[in-house]
Amino acid sequence: MISARDAIELKKTFDQIGYVSISGFLNKEELKTLKQALEKIIIEKVPHMTHRQAFFEDKNDSSSLKQIQDLHTVDPYFHNLLIGSRFEELVEVLLADKVVGKNLQYFNKPAKIGEATPPHQDGFYFKLDPPTAATMWLAIEDVDEENGCIRYIPGSHLRGQRPHNFSSVLGFSQGISDYGENDYSAEVRVPVKAGDLLIHHAMTIHRADSNQSATRSRQALGLVYFGESAEVNALAKEAYLKELEQNF
Repeated sequence: MISARDAIELKKTFDQIGYVSISGFLNKEELKTLKQALEKIIIEKVPHMTHRQAFFEDKNDSSSLKQIQDLHTVDPYFHNLLIGSRFEELVEVLLADKVVGKNLQYFNKPAKIGEATPPHQDGFYFKLDPPTAATMWLAIEDVDEENGCIRYIPGSHLRGQRPHNFSSVLGFSQGISDYGENDYSAEVRVPVKAGDLLIHHAMTIHRADSNQSATRSRQALGLVYFGESAEVNALAKEAYLKELEQNF
């Protein structure tokens, strides 16, 4: 459990730099239960999912699973992880707003072939006004530089939305188009252990390298929450989805 004092400190850090890291948010038993629930979905449900819900690095190789969308709609365990949970309770403190759980995603970078994640701001995809939202990134296994830890730019959530353009990376359709040397030098890499939790604001710039490990994957869950005060810009969202459809 996170104490009230710790929650205040976490919010202070979140407001200042746009992300926080919490060690051991899930204990070993909780992590074991999560892995079992996930394995069941991968075995029983993924083979029947559409290309819009399950993404593969190589569509002809079932072992190259890269991403699953909307896990909370597939299994009660993941619904309860997203809705009415301590994840939800914590993000409400950080955003200072009631929230709506929007998506629970599975992310993976398979050993040797897991592609890099382009620098981006989640808020570009969300099209919210104001951009009051956060993503909680739960490590299912240890993640370091070798297998592609997340890199953040501290304080970037305070400097507005950067221009994005289409990337070639499945599951991350857009990346920041003017990302340069100053950005790379400002990055902070955040390695994590299994069960650790990262939370970043929708406007915080982040990216991850490809998986260079020959033996280790890089698995995580992403829990997306929108603040109740945020409204989707319907015209911007419609234009974005239309452009996305044309390019993929």
